[in-house]
Amino acid sequence: MRFHPNNAIRSWGRVGNRQHQVARPRFAEDIRQWNANDPSPRLAVGNRRSYSDVCLCDGGQLVDMTGLNRFHSFDTESGVLVAEAGVTIDALLKTFVPMGFFVPVTPGTRFVTLGGAVANDVHGKNHHRVGTFGRHVRSLVLERSDEGSLRIGPRRRLDLFAATVGGLGLTGIISEIEIKLQPIPSSQLEVETLPCANLAELCQALAAGDADFEHNVAWIDCTATGASLGRGLITRGNWIDSGTHEAHRERGKTVPTDRFGPLLNSLTLRLFNSAYYANGCIKAGRSVSHYDPFLYPLDSLREWNRLYGRDGFYQYQCVIPEATGSEPIRDLLAQISAAGEGSFLAVLKRFGDVPSPGLLSFPMPGLTLALDFRNRGQATLDLLARLDAIVASAGGRLYAAKDQRMSREMVVRGYPKLGQFAAHVDPACQSEFWKKVHP
Repeated sequence: MRFHPNNAIRSWGRVGNRQHQVARPRFAEDIRQWNANDPSPRLAVGNRRSYSDVCLCDGGQLVDMTGLNRFHSFDTESGVLVAEAGVTIDALLKTFVPMGFFVPVTPGTRFVTLGGAVANDVHGKNHHRVGTFGRHVRSLVLERSDEGSLRIGPRRRLDLFAATVGGLGLTGIISEIEIKLQPIPSSQLEVETLPCANLAELCQALAAGDADFEHNVAWIDCTATGASLGRGLITRGNWIDSGTHEAHRERGKTVPTDRFGPLLNSLTLRLFNSAYYANGCIKAGRSVSHYDPFLYPLDSLREWNRLYGRDGFYQYQCVIPEATGSEPIRDLLAQISAAGEGSFLAVLKRFGDVPSPGLLSFPMPGLTLALDFRNRGQATLDLLARLDAIVASAGGRLYAAKDQRMSREMVVRGYPKLGQFAAHVDPACQSEFWKKVHP
């Protein structure tokens, strides 16, 4: 494989610059031949939709897996798909939705690769029903620098499989994935939008919706204060029993520049949140929606991360254990409001008790809150540190795929199986995240 210098690669959060040597192999055999002969620090990456430093390896070699984008086989009766790791969810849906199949778990964007979905053990709006992406993986082909090419899975090298699912690309290079797709009766969902006046009402309705809805999520107005603190809109839906199987089409526009950053301030934030909540109240009730705008609303705006300006942004996602209740979420929102900060995209979901298969998988039963903050330097970092203290006190954890400035202390606190995981790290694999956690 040929590596070329590239200093333009950043995470989706666009904070900071890195220098990499980058190769884009087309076949797994290219990786195998190189892998056994080059001991240089390396990291496999997909579409780099991670917000954090888990997809960066400053001074090292990035193996861009998007060239390995082929489907190898599909069983129409069982729904079992074998595909290369660089296949995106976008490409998968375009191919298999017309056949009546959908990916069993999806994050909020379809522009992630299957390899990235495994490495971050992504979750979706249906976690309470089906758990994480890794639960539906039947086997993986893993290319390691010390053991060569291995096929692993829940029944073969379970220890290494558990380390690889949610392992942030550190156990080797995933080249192939076998996964069971979900049959769907149509490509449409019946969707209900439910306004809630405060956090208590929101959390109660979110919990009640788990029993009746496969997909269940809430948007929070994080600028609201007082009796309205935590007000928001719940959006929940189920697949319609019968209908057409029409795949999504490309839609929307591209953000052309990163000069909009100064327009994102406390005033525009309050105006946007108030207008969004008011519009949700007007549209409250039931409607029918194609899966694309319901599951992937931000995909209609390409390069939306440019909206936060040249300095980028931080995403903050935590999970608070169910036994702790919603009080820590209230404390987080109060802290954000007191700082005069906020997020245009504040999402609250419930994780169910379906166990995650990975040693470093993020979900646990409880509430997960995700927010975006424009990078304003030390003031933003100080706020996030205060949020860390609330999460740590509640016994929660942060999501490594989202949090670029996550401290080693928070990783150790939140992931008790970290030592067990470290024993399975490929000796040649490295990332900015791992340098920080395991120097």
